[in-house]
Amino acid sequence: MQESLKGRVALVTGAASGLGRATAVALAEAGAHVAIADIDATGSEETGRLVTDAGGSAEVVALDVTDDESRRTVVGGLFDAHGDSFDILVNVAGIDRPGYITDIDLADYRRVQAVNFEGPVFLTSEFTKRVQHLPEGRTADVVHIVSLSAITSGSGAIAYNGSKAGFLNATRCIQRELREKAVTQPDGTERPFPCRVQSVIPAAMDTPMMEQWGIPSHLMMPPSAVAEMVRTLVLLHPSAFVPEMQIVPRLEPNFPR
Repeated sequence: MQESLKGRVALVTGAASGLGRATAVALAEAGAHVAIADIDATGSEETGRLVTDAGGSAEVVALDVTDDESRRTVVGGLFDAHGDSFDILVNVAGIDRPGYITDIDLADYRRVQAVNFEGPVFLTSEFTKRVQHLPEGRTADVVHIVSLSAITSGSGAIAYNGSKAGFLNATRCIQRELREKAVTQPDGTERPFPCRVQSVIPAAMDTPMMEQWGIPSHLMMPPSAVAEMVRTLVLLHPSAFVPEMQIVPRLEPNFPR
């Protein structure tokens, strides 16, 4: 495992609160310069203050993951500003809109799909187009935050569960494609694609998004616990690869439920 992320730049989406904020802090603690991306400007600035007050390095960028122009502008701008040092993308941004099949709202459903599924897929596409030109010996990192809801089912969560299931399968497709794809070097030789895509599949976390479900906090994980796992994946030796990591809360046998 690598000891530090010093000299690397990471883009973290959904970083204005919850797991995105915890991930930004965790990566900054490991030495990365973090681009804090969200549509919530106030929350993003607060995350930036938390990072810099702790001695880390950060900048705030406005990003709507559902907007193609916004995705291109942010990714292109970070490459223009930081060059090959920008080699980490963590797709955290996500929303949830409850709804049963008998009363589900079409606009809500489409918004959830756009944020949770389409947005990160196309942001990853924009990122991987750029990092395929990384110098030999360098490996970029993409981490996708999926959800245990991708492989379970629950009442009133059609939009969220469906979006995460689609995102999980899309992530598996991306992983396979990049493992099979070679990059042709200037001398005509080929080398493996210089980017690995790993995924984290967490159970419920104690974040603002979960407040609408009324789950007791002791049944959920703190977002910092999952953020530590994201940091671990990025710090793995470049030869290592974790396709999927499930994380669930550990409850003692006599812990109140």
